[in-house]
Amino acid sequence: MLKYIFSSILLVAILISSCSKEVTLSTPQNPIVDTEEPTVKTGDENYLNKKSDYIFDQDKLHTFELTLSKSALAEIDADPAAEEYVEGSLSFEGETVEKVGIRYKGSIGAFVGCLTGRDWANPSGSKTCTKLSMKIKMNWENSDDRFFGLKKLQFHSQNLDNSQMRERLGYWLFREMGVPAPRSVHARLMINGVFYGVYALTEQIDGRFTRFNFEDGSGNLYKEIWPLNSNGQAHSESAYIKELKTNEDEDPSAEMIRTFAEEIASATENELKAVIEKWMDIDEVLSYIAVDRIIRNDDGAFHWYCNGGDCEPHNFYWYEEPTENTVHLIPWDLDNAFENIAYHANPVTPIVDAWGEISNDCQPFRSGIFGMQRSAACDKLTGAWVSYDTEYTTKLKDFKSGVFSQSVVNDLLDKWSDQIKNGIQEASQSHDDANSVTIWENAVNRLKQDLDFARN
Repeated sequence: MLKYIFSSILLVAILISSCSKEVTLSTPQNPIVDTEEPTVKTGDENYLNKKSDYIFDQDKLHTFELTLSKSALAEIDADPAAEEYVEGSLSFEGETVEKVGIRYKGSIGAFVGCLTGRDWANPSGSKTCTKLSMKIKMNWENSDDRFFGLKKLQFHSQNLDNSQMRERLGYWLFREMGVPAPRSVHARLMINGVFYGVYALTEQIDGRFTRFNFEDGSGNLYKEIWPLNSNGQAHSESAYIKELKTNEDEDPSAEMIRTFAEEIASATENELKAVIEKWMDIDEVLSYIAVDRIIRNDDGAFHWYCNGGDCEPHNFYWYEEPTENTVHLIPWDLDNAFENIAYHANPVTPIVDAWGEISNDCQPFRSGIFGMQRSAACDKLTGAWVSYDTEYTTKLKDFKSGVFSQSVVNDLLDKWSDQIKNGIQEASQSHDDANSVTIWENAVNRLKQDLDFARN
């Protein structure tokens, strides 16, 4: 499938762009309400009785400790790309959860330069980097255990982001603008008593996520399938079901998203806005676009990668809200966001067109050193969003003067820097492959400069 080809191409970009990295609070407009289902209480432990807001508190830097047997750690270290769980335990603030599943996680880019295998397109071999992204499964072996209401914890290594800020900042901006998006904070991670470093603890997008973010969270969640295919038509029912991430075992139906796609596909130019406003919160959509374009999330929903005549985007989810009968676009995987603001630092990910522009008469065209892309506005749904020009201009202005203003974002980055500086220093003193405090501080300052460029 085309999405897997993306990963192979992107690795070359990662290798190139990573070499150049070290060179030098407001009220949400549409706050997302906590509708998370209560945790089932089976004891007095905090992790059974407190909600997930405690884990994702922006004012705290939590420490998590994993304990595995020597053989279990050796097993996952021998082949991280296998992404196989082993059993261990999780300790947090004096409480321990026994028998959790622990594994490494990531696509090709997450393992670049960190495994002994020589074929970069097929990651293999044993672990060579101190930090690798990890996933902790609380409902290990079909248990009903939850950890502050969460089924899984994701610790992202951020190995390709010297600033260690992109992921957390990107999701914060989306959420502050009223877009349903994962929560993300920094966290310290220890394994068998050894401090491994500072990670991004980013929320898993799953059924618990939908219950937290929507009035009715019981609907279908889909990963990386755009409503329309590259020919502008709805996919088959089975194509949507294949990408379903909730309700898979309940004789699922993709009727809602397929009907949405069919109505978009059949609508005339004069009918499009009415169809979109029937199915979507247009203010939420325009907020998504404003954040996405300003932070140059060029490896996301508006980069239509092409191969063999087919084109599609990736790194997003769609959610169907069954009570309101609406659909919602959710951002995911911001590893490459913020890279291409001042210049095209990554040779693969840059979206060539400005928002709404069309190149090569909607035919795929080569861009940069690698790969083909098609203008996003050639997609009928995206093209319809482009038509909200006046509203989008206002949204962009509000974003730049509000949550994306220099004072707000710089204060936030300074606050987060204060949270993690000691952890950055501790890691640099403990591990040869950890960045020095100087490299990290230079990268944060460079990020601030890029953000100033984006505002102007």
